[in-house]
Amino acid sequence: MEKNKEKKKSRFRLIPILVLLAIGYAGWRYTGTTNGALAAVVTFLLVLIIFKIWLSTRGSARLRKAGIREIDEMTGEEFEEYLGRLFTKRGYHVSYTKASGDYGADLILEDREDIIAVQAKRYSGTVGVKAVQEIIGALRMYEATQGWVVTNSYFTKQAEKLAESNDVYLINRDELIDMILKKR
Repeated sequence: MEKNKEKKKSRFRLIPILVLLAIGYAGWRYTGTTNGALAAVVTFLLVLIIFKIWLSTRGSARLRKAGIREIDEMTGEEFEEYLGRLFTKRGYHVSYTKASGDYGADLILEDREDIIAVQAKRYSGTVGVKAVQEIIGALRMYEATQGWVVTNSYFTKQAEKLAESNDVYLINRDELIDMILKKR
């Protein structure tokens, strides 16, 4: 099984080289010179780089323009990335925690005075106590001075009560919409 995977990987590594050789050959065939072959390869690589840049900016532009309806359709990871961009625009230095084993925080925000651990919850229902408990646990792990839970939804009364007694700041759907509108 392992050998078959390795053979497939080596075949796929060979494809870009073959494509470049074919483009070089076409350039040589068209112009009859090695400079023509080199120009064809360089032109192809430049077009490829420009295309990759365009693809990546297209995705980030979609995130920048997203409103609450688009957020409701995002995955959890897209929501975290969106919040990272939103908080960056608000002047925070943002770092992302790893996807699994994040100790209850998805983003770490830093400004001159504070380190803020943020738990992002993109939910269709209400967010419960568990999210608040997770961010409380993350405060010490990340040496954070504040803990926030941000959602595109609303919080249960129990979550609000636990957050209040532990100085956790909750950002619900309405506050998130205000933040998005102030960003623009």
